[in-house]
Amino acid sequence: MRRDRREQDFSEFFLARGPALRRTAYLIVRDWHTAEDLTQQAFVKLYAAWPRIRRESAEAYARRTVVNQCLSHLRRHAPEHPTEVLPERVQPTGEGPLDVGRALALLPPRQRAIVALRFLDDLSVADVARTLSIAEGTVKSQTSRALDTLRTHLPDLVLTEEPR
Repeated sequence: MRRDRREQDFSEFFLARGPALRRTAYLIVRDWHTAEDLTQQAFVKLYAAWPRIRRESAEAYARRTVVNQCLSHLRRHAPEHPTEVLPERVQPTGEGPLDVGRALALLPPRQRAIVALRFLDDLSVADVARTLSIAEGTVKSQTSRALDTLRTHLPDLVLTEEPR
């Protein structure tokens, strides 16, 4: 009976938080299929640990697991390929301003994770630091660098950085 209740709790949690965590994963890895796979892998790990997880910390645990899966995936599958000859720099074709998705792709994976957690998941600096196991100062400096990069490529972008 108790196991049935745990599985029901987990299923409800998955249905409630899965889509938001998949969005976060997408912002980090920039591919919906990969984000779906990584989110599912994270939920498999979460399911195994579910009996030991306190309900009040389940969301933070799940978020950290998803972000770690994404960052590990990006380390193992680096999108860069070394070549002897560098390609010529592509000049803008006048197609209009760079969109947010393409601008996010310019950020390194950890900065994308920080931006996703800060602005999509609306986490505080302290919560992001706990999620990524880094210092709050690192979150602040990486957020600042990421926002500078985004502002360079999206001059009309207005983000407010309010300390919490």
